[in-house]
Amino acid sequence: MKALILVGGFGTRLRPLTLSFPKPLVDFANKPMILHQIEALKDIGVTEVVLAINYQPEVMLNFLKDFESKLGIKITCSQETEPLGTAGPLALARDKLADESGEPFFVLNSDVISEYPLKEMIAFHKSHGGEASLMVTKVIFT
Repeated sequence: MKALILVGGFGTRLRPLTLSFPKPLVDFANKPMILHQIEALKDIGVTEVVLAINYQPEVMLNFLKDFESKLGIKITCSQETEPLGTAGPLALARDKLADESGEPFFVLNSDVISEYPLKEMIAFHKSHGGEASLMVTKVIFT
């Protein structure tokens, strides 16, 4: 199974921290945000993660190369030459995500950290036979 993680943003709200490295590499609970996601995906059987990346791709890929072998998961890149929004990177990476088996894949935003019920989500998706399944959550601002 594969996953696409959208990592194209500039992290402007976290500046000056993100001037030197991409937002997904900012630590959250003593670990870069993106590692929380990659580990959660690995735990449910994802074998390849494609990063839809625009900002500082070399920094991101150099950092993650060590974790590729440590975690036993393939990490590749689909690089945007210009920001493509949310759906654009998905279209750009379609050849890396699609395979002849038609197996579903995950798409995640790199800056969302939660207890992902990914195993339940894939079971739901497969049992309902839909084109896509979307996980949302209610966010309460106080």
